[in-house]
Amino acid sequence: MNSAQIDAYLRRIGVEHPAWPTVDVLRELHLRHLQTVPFENLSIHLGEGIVLDQKQLVDKVVGRRRGGICYELNGAFGALLKALGFDVTLLSARVYGEERLLGVPYGHLVLRVRTVDGGDWLADVGFGAHSHYPLAIGERGEQPDPAGDFRVIESGADEAGVRGGGGERADDLDVLWDDKPQYRLELRPRSLGDFAVAAWWNSTSPGSHFLRSLVCSRVTEDAGRITLSGSRLTVTSPQGEKEMTDLASDAEVLGAYRERFGIELDRVPTVRSASSEPR
Repeated sequence: MNSAQIDAYLRRIGVEHPAWPTVDVLRELHLRHLQTVPFENLSIHLGEGIVLDQKQLVDKVVGRRRGGICYELNGAFGALLKALGFDVTLLSARVYGEERLLGVPYGHLVLRVRTVDGGDWLADVGFGAHSHYPLAIGERGEQPDPAGDFRVIESGADEAGVRGGGGERADDLDVLWDDKPQYRLELRPRSLGDFAVAAWWNSTSPGSHFLRSLVCSRVTEDAGRITLSGSRLTVTSPQGEKEMTDLASDAEVLGAYRERFGIELDRVPTVRSASSEPR
């Protein structure tokens, strides 16, 4: 990324150019990204491809003012962090599903970030609802966050009832939110291209939850959340209280994308058949 691209990205998330890649800067960038760049799977239902190329990912987030799923959001955010002087490593994770069943390999992309003032952090702006701030990878106690209490533990420390395992390494880590496992993290460095098959699977397979629903969601400035799923708009307060509104027309849905998420669309995305081919 050149200086103009860096400045454009920082304007997109409303942050001044930082002097140093410190942990305080990382925390600010992480939160502002969650507040301004939505987690959304609209491309899958609009017939747009998910291309794991750094230039195209940054252009989608900055130039087109869109969001994306984990590969896109963390891929673009990682590029920004590197350009700002952070030491960034891409990591692979497997997401926990129902009955503590582990999902597909490379099912999630996460960032390991090191700062100049010391610290090794797990940055994740692409998991939908998750921590508002980076998590300390080496910390094994509770890590309070506006979203709840998080823990990072060795994968063998909480193995009871885990299904779909196999192939784990001794240094794998589990990330827990209010004691519920979210994903299993592998610490081996990865490249963006390593996630191409999983990105294709998540955007085309009948087994992918992304094909069964529409979602567009971001953190609000008061530490709550706003989500548009199909035509239902849900505003969640910091205390967890939900206010749901069913939008009555396509014009209202397009207006919500524009006014609540800054996304301009020329048509309303609709859930496509999981058996159909991507257009």
